[in-house]
Amino acid sequence: MAKNVIIATKNRGKAKEFELMFKPYGYEVQTLLDLPHIEDVEETGVTFEENAVLKAETVAKELDCLVISDDSGLSIDALDGRPGVYSARYAGEAKSDEANMEKVLSELEGVDEANRTARFHCVLAIAGPGRKTETVNGTCEGVILEEKRGSNGFGYDPIFFVPSLGKAMAELTPEEKRGISHRGHALDQLRERLSDFV
Repeated sequence: MAKNVIIATKNRGKAKEFELMFKPYGYEVQTLLDLPHIEDVEETGVTFEENAVLKAETVAKELDCLVISDDSGLSIDALDGRPGVYSARYAGEAKSDEANMEKVLSELEGVDEANRTARFHCVLAIAGPGRKTETVNGTCEGVILEEKRGSNGFGYDPIFFVPSLGKAMAELTPEEKRGISHRGHALDQLRERLSDFV
């Protein structure tokens, strides 16, 4: 009988990455796209870690199996860490990437480059029946541009400049992004400890 792990996401791209990771351990990966009866978990936490744990534990309890969830977002120093946990709906509940970027750019108007430092955060939480919930996390440092660049990626990628590569996140290939991104770093940590988790 196949062992299941649920990734608490509706993002197919994320699901693919997890599938490849769990395959050697004999786990079958499913996402919330495969389980439409599972309601979205309201993110009431005040940190990325709280939200990731909340989602993983809620779904694990409901399905009685191993669940991984992630919570991620952008923190900008000049905005006291905003948008933070509200990254996806910073400009309103409709979750518009364009509106979110416009709001950030308008709030940073007149702020010089040296003070536009920011980072992406990603926390992955692993929960399951009869086990202690654990988390891993990753970050990616950058600078907020004054205008959008590139057409790859999603979210705030077009306004997030990666100094080490001299490009906006949205100008990177998926492979380049995977190598330096906050989610990439968190996934690397998860991969290193996977045998402990499973």
